[in-house]
Amino acid sequence: MTETVQINPTPAYRRIATEEAFAPPQMLKMYLDLYESRKLDDPGFDSLWGFYLTSMAPRPAAIREKLADLDAIRIADMDAAGIDHQIISLTSPGVQVFDRETAVSLAQDSNDMLHDAITRHPTRFSGLCAIAPQAPDLAAQELERCVKLGFKGIINNSHTHGEYLSDKKFWPIFEAAEAMDMPIYLHPYTPPKNMIGPMLEAGLDGAIFGFGVETGMHLLRIITSGAFDRFPKLRIIVGHMGEALPYWMYRLDYMHAAGVRAGRYECMKPLQKKVSEYLRENVYITNSGMAWEPAIKFAQQVIGEDRIMYAMDYPYQYTPSEVADLDNMDMSDELKRKFYQGVAEHVFKLTV
Repeated sequence: MTETVQINPTPAYRRIATEEAFAPPQMLKMYLDLYESRKLDDPGFDSLWGFYLTSMAPRPAAIREKLADLDAIRIADMDAAGIDHQIISLTSPGVQVFDRETAVSLAQDSNDMLHDAITRHPTRFSGLCAIAPQAPDLAAQELERCVKLGFKGIINNSHTHGEYLSDKKFWPIFEAAEAMDMPIYLHPYTPPKNMIGPMLEAGLDGAIFGFGVETGMHLLRIITSGAFDRFPKLRIIVGHMGEALPYWMYRLDYMHAAGVRAGRYECMKPLQKKVSEYLRENVYITNSGMAWEPAIKFAQQVIGEDRIMYAMDYPYQYTPSEVADLDNMDMSDELKRKFYQGVAEHVFKLTV
């Protein structure tokens, strides 16, 4: 049931939501087959999609319906929440749980489906390009195709079979993203098998905690790998108020410098900048799932007002009342315009 809430119909800004998910019905069927076959040795996948695909509770049932819709249902929900435009991307884990050949083909099909929807609704939707990290060179080719189709960035749903973009074998993706000036949205996935155990025991593996821990670590791995020194114009977007990293910046700088000086880890090499400087200069943050004024203001303060933008996390956290709450934040209309509209227009080069 759609929540009824009074939304300001004439704000001093357009509301652009930047982490909004979809899933082709074909892919959801493939997920169900993968879950039922138990061929994927990934307890995080079983926990996440075993629930969303089989539970008959109202919320997962609604999410299944809304993920597969790129027309009337989605637009009606946007209108009810006062959302002018969605940046849509393939839901987690996207194609990243499949074998190389399947992932490459499914990424292309998913991008074509999203492009068709954008063509039908050009003023309401823009899209992020799904890639198959399993095939970095082909991922770069798919990105080039998607640039020509008008996509606005790349979606990467964190780890791929337990491997991270900090591994240099994936760096052709960074090279292509930098060359084509396309931001990468680093979206969460459940922690891999060698990390998830204690979280599963306590029911903390998903969005409540595990997502943020795993994705924050992923971004830190990218930073400490030296990727931003090699690709200084690379831009990465993370959601959920930066997966807690803004609150750790002081300690990250201190301990990274101490570790480098001590030579404690062979993998930890000197960087050209502090960890916090990469967060301020190469990273953008959305508030997806975190409609909380104090956290938004803190990130604006320590990361920068030109780096923080709005996201709803549709359909997983579709809460129209959060829009009214954020409209009423104690900040100037100019800053709210940056948050809701201006930063997204800059990052994604929006013209609609």
